[in-house]
Amino acid sequence: MAVLLPLLTLAAVVPATSASAVIGGTVSTHGPWAVRMLVDGKPECTGTAITREWIISASHCFFETAEEIADERIEFHVGSLDQRTGKPVHPVKGSRKGSGVADMMLIKVPPMDITPAKLPAAEPVRVGQDVRQLGWGATCTGDENACQSDVLKQSELRVLPGDDQRCEGFTEPDGTDFCAVSVSGVPAGGDSGGPIMATGSGDEDTLVGVFANSDRASIAGGGDVFRQLAWIRQVTGS
Repeated sequence: MAVLLPLLTLAAVVPATSASAVIGGTVSTHGPWAVRMLVDGKPECTGTAITREWIISASHCFFETAEEIADERIEFHVGSLDQRTGKPVHPVKGSRKGSGVADMMLIKVPPMDITPAKLPAAEPVRVGQDVRQLGWGATCTGDENACQSDVLKQSELRVLPGDDQRCEGFTEPDGTDFCAVSVSGVPAGGDSGGPIMATGSGDEDTLVGVFANSDRASIAGGGDVFRQLAWIRQVTGS
C-alpha cells in the first residue's frame, strides 16, 4: 500500500497539482479526541485518542528516511481544535506498538484530560458508507510544510469497492485497508494517521479508520479499525 511520506521529506517529492480539492474541506467544530503530532516542535501528523492513555496514528509518521524517530523528539497537542493551544503530552518511552498488517501505530502517553473516540463495535466500513476525515494537514499542494492548518479541518468521503480501479495502490485483495472518493475536500500531508469517523446519527464519535494516503485530488485510503480491534485491545488492555 502506498503511504504519505512524513512531512520532513514530503515537500521534495510531491508535485504541484490543483489545490482546490485540498482546500475544499471545512473547518471542524467537533473533535475532542483528535490530537496533533509534532516532531522537533514542527507539525507532522495527526492522531486519535482511543483511551485516556493511548493514541492511534499511522506507522509511517514515526519514521524518517527509514529510521525510527526517537520518542524524545515527539509530542502531541491534545484537548483543542486549535493545535497551537492544545496541551503537550509526550510518549511513554518505548511504548509504541505497530500493527504487523496495517499502517497503524499505538502510542502510550500520560493520562489525558479528554474524551476518547469510540471504537466500532459492529462491522467494518461498508461500500457506499459516508465517512469524515479530520486533521491539521496541508491546505495547499507543492510545499505542504508551508500551509499546515492551525485549526482542525475535515473532508467528507464515500467508501468505494476495494476492486474499483480508482483504488489501485490504496487497497490490496483481502487486505485490511479501504479507499474512498471525495465528496468534499481531500486529506493531504500532515493529516496522516488522523481519524476517519462514522457520520451516522449518534456515531460521529466512532473511529472507523486511520488515514494513510491520498492522491491529493479525489481518492484517499485508510486502515479499517474494526479489522484491527483484536490487536488494539491486546495492546491497550481496553
